[in-house]
Formats: sequence, C-alpha cells, structure tokens
Amino acid sequence: MTAQPAPLTTHAEPVMGTVFSFTAVHGDLPPDAVRAAVAAACRILHHCDALFSTWDPDSPASRFRRGETALGQMPPEFTEVLQECRAAKQASGGWFDPWAIPGGFDPTGLVKGWATERALAELRSAGLAGALINGGGDVAVFGSPADGQRWRVGIRHPWRADALACVIEADAAVATSGPYERGAHLIDPAIGQPASRAASATVTGPSLALADALATGVAVGGDEALAVVAGLDGYAAYLIRPDGSETDTGGITFAR
Repeated sequence: MTAQPAPLTTHAEPVMGTVFSFTAVHGDLPPDAVRAAVAAACRILHHCDALFSTWDPDSPASRFRRGETALGQMPPEFTEVLQECRAAKQASGGWFDPWAIPGGFDPTGLVKGWATERALAELRSAGLAGALINGGGDVAVFGSPADGQRWRVGIRHPWRADALACVIEADAAVATSGPYERGAHLIDPAIGQPASRAASATVTGPSLALADALATGVAVGGDEALAVVAGLDGYAAYLIRPDGSETDTGGITFAR
C-alpha cells in the first residue's frame, strides 16, 4: 500500500514588511488545534513587529534610537535582542554590527530571525509533528514534512526571480541576505554606508537569529566574512559573488 501524505496546514501572514509562510504538519493534533497554534504564532510575530519596527516612529525601538527611552525602560524582549546582537557582532567578526547603522542601534538584521524562532517555538510547544516558517528568506524548521523526508528550502537566484540558485536540505535554520530585492541597503560597518561584496549569502545553523545576522554579515563582507562563518561550530555558508561565481564553507546539504 502507498503511504498516505501527512496532513498539512499552510498559512500566509503579512507582517514585518514581508509575508511569512507557514507549513504545519499536524501529527496527532486535530485541525482546529493546528489552526489555533498557527494563529498564536502569528500573534507573536505581530508583537515582535510592534516592538522592533523602525518604520513605526512610535515603536519602542524607534523611541530608543532617538534617545527618548532608556534601556531600563524598554520591554524585556529588547534586552534579549540586544544581547543576541552583541553575540552576533562578535561571532561575525564585526561584519554584522547594528550599532553602525545610521540613525542609531538597529537590530533589523537579526530580529526577523529571532522573531521567527519564537513563532516556531509556539508551534513546537503546541505538539505539532513538524513545521516550517519562512519569513522573507529567513526559514526555521523542526520535525519533518513526512516520514523519511527532510525539509527542503529553495534559495532564490539573485538575478532571476523565477529561478532557484540551489535547494538546501534543512534541519533547523536557513537565512539568506543580499541586495537583489531591496537594492543597496546593507551597511558596511567599517564605513557606515551601503556596500555589499555578495550577490547572495546564505547561512545555515541551529539558531535562526544568529544565522540571520551572519547572512547579513556575509552579504556585506563576501569571502572575508564567509571565512569567519567557516570557523563557527555548527554554522555553514553559501556565497554567490557579484560576478556570478559561487563558493561555500562545506557543511551544507544541497538537494540534487
């Protein structure tokens, strides 16, 4: 007999200036419990957006950047993200530096991955058999889509929006960064100006928050930042250079 596919629920949620797509593997949960878990995960994303949006002038992050609010007056999540940013700056060799952003401290290069992880934790705690959340190229997964299968994440080609550069088999986190969608927006910490030595940079690892920050760093620093990621335990990177050539650190499973 042919094995039946696992029941799935999919959902798309506009938040954080992009669309988060959900794939939830039911396991033993009834559909209404799965829908409730996805709704709770979406509320987490909206809460994080309300805290950290740099587009909303009234958000806590915006007020902190303008010096209107002291760190001790910020929500507890802000202190957590601040600590994550310090760790990511050190891990990236300084290629990711939210303190070098014009206008003041800006955790945007890490916080989407951090928020995605929090949303995924909500799905895990609800008892789902597996799930994938893709927030504009920042992907977090657990479990599997079906018995004997791994999650597969397509990496968009930087110059052909309808094509994939590669497909990666993922166990935890995959983050991709580059200037191909938003133009020159990545800040080189050394000069405080937009700069990029990569057409596309992808980082895999156990933490999406750190992978998100490292992907930003590799997109800015190119081969130099790639070498830094190569020295981090559990993390790997794939780089497409501006001339179209490709390289990676090893440690990534490319689907064939």
